Amino acid sequence: MPGIWPQSAGKGIYNGVAAVKYGLWGICRIIIRDVFLLEAVKTGSERQKRGIDMKDSGNRQRSTERKRREQWNGKHKNRKWGNARQADRKTAGKPGQRQTPRVTVVIPNYNGKKYIEACLDSLCQGSLVPEIIVVDNGSADGSTERIRRWMNRRNRKKCPSCRLVCFTQNKGFCAAVNTGIRLAKTEYVILLNNDTEADSDFVKNLYLAIRKRKNAFSVSAKILSLHQPEVIDDAGDLYCALGWAFALGKGKKRTAYGKEAKIFAACGCAAIYRKSIFETIGYFDENHFAYLEDIDIGYRAKISGYDNYYTPDALAYHAGSAVTGSRYNDFKVYFAARNSIYLIYKNMPAVQILCNLPFLAAGVGMKALFFTGKGMGKTYLEGIAEGLRLSASEKGKKQKVPFRPECLGNYGKIQLELWQNTVRRLIG
Repeated sequence: MPGIWPQSAGKGIYNGVAAVKYGLWGICRIIIRDVFLLEAVKTGSERQKRGIDMKDSGNRQRSTERKRREQWNGKHKNRKWGNARQADRKTAGKPGQRQTPRVTVVIPNYNGKKYIEACLDSLCQGSLVPEIIVVDNGSADGSTERIRRWMNRRNRKKCPSCRLVCFTQNKGFCAAVNTGIRLAKTEYVILLNNDTEADSDFVKNLYLAIRKRKNAFSVSAKILSLHQPEVIDDAGDLYCALGWAFALGKGKKRTAYGKEAKIFAACGCAAIYRKSIFETIGYFDENHFAYLEDIDIGYRAKISGYDNYYTPDALAYHAGSAVTGSRYNDFKVYFAARNSIYLIYKNMPAVQILCNLPFLAAGVGMKALFFTGKGMGKTYLEGIAEGLRLSASEKGKKQKVPFRPECLGNYGKIQLELWQNTVRRLIG
């Protein structure tokens, strides 16, 4: 700095600083070199102590590879190991290629001889081929023999895993699917009716839809009529304060309901479920036997804070009432009426039942008039009476969902949804 330090002094200080800087850098280099050298020596000593040598490690790897190659050649005499490995690397993760099963499809079967083979074929022709578990409910029409023949002649490369479980009697839809879900080894489980046929991307698109939503318990497929493919059979299920469950899109054109949406519950005819959540909320309630069991389990999931969704990207074609024979029959009317009362008792706290009582009474009255007009009024009322008896019984009380204060907010959301769905149902 002129006027304060002489020019020669400034130059001397600069040279001194430079000498210190390079001196420190030299010391750091020596320290770093010695540290790495010591670490290398230490590592080498440890390897010698453990008897691990890089050459031996390479020999072991080659030996393992040779054993795997020999095993492969023994099982696949018509394919070369190198070509197979290369093909596997090329096809892994490619769209349109069949991939490793990540999903199990559970099919409950009861006298489904007419449809079951086409259902199984459709799954094996898909872009994501699942593991399959068929649970037979004591069929008497020869459908189990047909399933066994199909399993014996199927192409194992296209459908590598299919299992048949047989009951000696009809234990109902819930017992059948619960058995299949418990046997499944995968993270996700699809329930599929035996009178359906799956689209080629049905399994894959359901899997993708639920995987991207961490809070989803279930995702319902877009179900079309098997005999009228341009008509919707179900686009997700809603439940309202009248005590009615109803299917969205019923009878509408195929192009309707083209967006993903939240729903009250997935239709058990064709839907995917996150298996781990069953351990939290319980499995399908076998007191239902059949009908409204999918609404019940969707309701329980919502109480616990989980969501249910609908996706239009997964398509299934449904014959509908293939076992019971028609849309309205004594069996269906009786069990639907019985379970509608049991569903209310089981999932609603007493305060919520009182809040909805005027709506529920009106709903029962309107249904009674409707079925009386169809000559089934007596059957409907018998179902209502049996629902009251079931709710008051020990086995009914055992399944009652206990009220949890921490879920109060979820009950509030559900109640608002019930009122919204009532308006939606009445105005069509």
